[in-house]
Amino acid sequence: MSQTTVPPEDPALLDAFEARIAAGESIEPKDWMPERYRKQLTRMMAQHAHSEIVGMLPEGNWITRAPSLRRKMSLIAKVQDEAGHGLYIYCGTETLGVDRHDLYNQLLDGSAKYSSIFNYPTLSWADMGVIGWFVDGAAIVNQTVLAKASYGPYARAMVRICKEENFHKRQGFEICATLAKGTPAQREMLQDAVNRFWWPSLMMFGPSDKDSPNSAELLNWRVKLKKND
Repeated sequence: MSQTTVPPEDPALLDAFEARIAAGESIEPKDWMPERYRKQLTRMMAQHAHSEIVGMLPEGNWITRAPSLRRKMSLIAKVQDEAGHGLYIYCGTETLGVDRHDLYNQLLDGSAKYSSIFNYPTLSWADMGVIGWFVDGAAIVNQTVLAKASYGPYARAMVRICKEENFHKRQGFEICATLAKGTPAQREMLQDAVNRFWWPSLMMFGPSDKDSPNSAELLNWRVKLKKND
């Protein structure tokens, strides 16, 4: 049986694409793009969408244990936002010719990658505050830059997502500030949460540039605009 070969990409099209990237233009779904650009975007956006979906799970477990009705309502709103963020980005991957159900099935069968910070256990209510302040704060740093990414649908999704993430960060800060002014037991609970989530939060910026297999290519195509370091 003969193997199907992928035809080489037209050098003129590739040169025109690189020139558009260098000029800071936005690439849209119907525009020509190198297959490698499409694959890198799909990989990055899929991991991002998966992280949004998985990220709401530990918080959802704390809704019934939140200390007041107000806290329950704000946590429900946050979980709803995270689900929406995942859907926005799954929709973005579909503009690249990917079926969101295929991506979601990869998440369910364990073959998909997502941010490892969401595998850390949430042991106390203080974790909800620290996750909101530290983890969502780190996400905002990353996503604010992505709002200027070269791929239009991804960049536009980030504009809305960042606005909602700022609410999450303020919510987390308020929880932490309240606990910091509380009883000795509450302050100890908060410090424990800070100790456990500080380094995982920093890891959200990715591996060092020298250890990142994708950063150089993503920077060249302006999918990322800043190095991990």
